[in-house]
Amino acid sequence: MIAMLNFGGLVVATIVAAAAAVACNWLMLRAAFHLMRPAAVRRTWVRTELVRGTDQPARSFAPNR
Repeated sequence: MIAMLNFGGLVVATIVAAAAAVACNWLMLRAAFHLMRPAAVRRTWVRTELVRGTDQPARSFAPNR
């Protein structure tokens, strides 16, 4: 009977340790995604106007010149 109780305690301890490992892994994964998010979410507005001096070559290669 004591052997079954010890085995049951071992099973319960293993299940608790596995749950703690999964929870820790989940928290670390969420922290990693949270740390990576600013680099992926940051938006840089691209200016679409032509740089000075490039309007003439752009006109020369235009299809309707």
